[in-house]
Amino acid sequence: MSGGPPRMPAPVCLIENAEGGLRTVESALDILRGIQQPVVVVAVVGLYRTGKSYLMNRLAGQQSGFALGSTIESKTKGIWMWCVPHPSKPGHTLLLLDTEGLGDVDKGDSKNDAWVFCLGVLLSSTLVYNSRGTIDNQALEKLHYVTELTDHIRIKSAEAPDDDEEDDDEEDSKFNRYFPGFVWAVRDFTLERKIDGRDVSEDEYLDFALQLKKGLSKKLVTYNLPRQCIRNFFPTRKCFTFPFPTSAKNMTNLDSMAEADLCPDFRDVADRFCSHVFAESRVKTVQGGHKVTGSRFSHLVKIYVDTINSGAVPCLENAVVAMAEIENQSAVNECFRLYEQGMGDFSKAFPTDLGTVSTEHLRLDGLAMQEFQKRSFKDEGGKYMTQLAEKVSQLYEKLITLNMEASEKLCRNLLLDLYGPIAGNIKQGTYAKSGGYEIYCRDRDAMVAKYRQQDKKGMKGEEVLEEFLQEKNAEANSILKADERLTEADKKMAEAREQAKVQEQKVKAEEQRSQDLQRALEDECRSQEERVRRLEEKMEEEKKLQHEELDRALESKLKEQKEMMEKGFKGQAEILGQDIKELQREKQQFQEAKPGFFKEYIVPIVKVGGNVLSTFLQYKAMGKMFK
Repeated sequence: MSGGPPRMPAPVCLIENAEGGLRTVESALDILRGIQQPVVVVAVVGLYRTGKSYLMNRLAGQQSGFALGSTIESKTKGIWMWCVPHPSKPGHTLLLLDTEGLGDVDKGDSKNDAWVFCLGVLLSSTLVYNSRGTIDNQALEKLHYVTELTDHIRIKSAEAPDDDEEDDDEEDSKFNRYFPGFVWAVRDFTLERKIDGRDVSEDEYLDFALQLKKGLSKKLVTYNLPRQCIRNFFPTRKCFTFPFPTSAKNMTNLDSMAEADLCPDFRDVADRFCSHVFAESRVKTVQGGHKVTGSRFSHLVKIYVDTINSGAVPCLENAVVAMAEIENQSAVNECFRLYEQGMGDFSKAFPTDLGTVSTEHLRLDGLAMQEFQKRSFKDEGGKYMTQLAEKVSQLYEKLITLNMEASEKLCRNLLLDLYGPIAGNIKQGTYAKSGGYEIYCRDRDAMVAKYRQQDKKGMKGEEVLEEFLQEKNAEANSILKADERLTEADKKMAEAREQAKVQEQKVKAEEQRSQDLQRALEDECRSQEERVRRLEEKMEEEKKLQHEELDRALESKLKEQKEMMEKGFKGQAEILGQDIKELQREKQQFQEAKPGFFKEYIVPIVKVGGNVLSTFLQYKAMGKMFK
């Protein structure tokens, strides 16, 4: 099973704009929970009735889907989603989010608009801001939501001691580590893209619009604020200027018009827009560089919406911790079920020898741990891996006990069946005559030989035989003493032989127990070595993700600092320089960090291994090997 998105003929509502606040839609979350592929999340935000939904339909490869409107009424309410296979990244899901139009006159709730914009930023890996006309000061003033992000999003938990204004500024400077790439889609653009008489690209046009002005007056600070926020918060910026798609009279039929009937220049920009989004939009990640699957995304949505509804400010750190706890616990349960089902099916063949049981246990334990490694993340201290190992260990102990009980039952029944003719002979007095002891020994030896010929007696084959012969020892001595053919000396010699046979069988039983114990120790050592190896792989993987997160942030800061220096904004360049030094210091510390995590992980794992071995030690003790 690929774990990809189900076929969705149309978008579904993910977050309703209900009375009293936002509300997640359970049926949409269920769709996400079934997606185990990494998701590339593209959200579109913008003023209402600016054609946002058309862009989403194009990205979905469909002419219609997200509702388009031909009146001044906003068509999209809440946040709608459409999950489709990624057109250029196999094994990935493209998750499209169409948000409710900002500034809807019917809604008249600026606070709600701020949260919709905030969710678009929090949930996406690429944020498309859709507007009409030009990127001028008025357009940037309408994008005031970006200046309010610092009031609506926190990186660190509010419980952390860093709470003064300086620390808030430091936290704001880290937004570009976790925020999405920013794409400004300018619709119905009719101007020539010229700066000082020179033709410029769309990206140059955006950079020109985001240029800062020198000065500290209130008017200039207000002018610079939205521009500075866009420059500082988003790691990448891109711009597309779309001409009118068709004539004004045909705009009401845009969703039903054939592609060929649209303006060629519009089609060209739309194609470039889609190509850029498909190629450059990264997999959604959270703090620490952890990739988000559809299942993890469902938790993220619920956590953020519930936090907003509670009146609190969404916190990236808290969200990742909460998401990790939910997802890791789910991974423990699912992976344990994988082991439980496999061993449950295998136990139908009980009794069997320890080697066979152990081989299947190690195979299924490895599969469960491998699957857990894929699904888990941020399992600090190995809490959830230890939990899974304990659950597997406890079930394995029970299965070993069941296997021994099944072996004992089968062996006893087998011995009773084989002993039946001897019991009948005793009742008939066959052995109560001269020479009867020799006949008894011959019948008993034949019974033992037949018993040993039987396969699949399980772990307790020799032990049960030892106990059985011990039980019948008094019976053999009684027949021996009653045999008149034998002299007293013969009887003493025969009695010594009986004791030797009993002792020989005891040694065989102890050898089997010792071999089983040794096998259990070796298998458990291999199992622990495999877990440590997987932990090392997981830690290296997460270390690499954190490296990539730091590298992206560093690249973005260096690029912005260079531009500030070239434009003469030395103050801003110095601030960025401090951010860059902090990133470089953090990266250096991270590289020099020693892998001390093994101490945290190995101790609980060895403890788990000891639980399994205790079963075998008890088993060995039953053979009185410690007398």
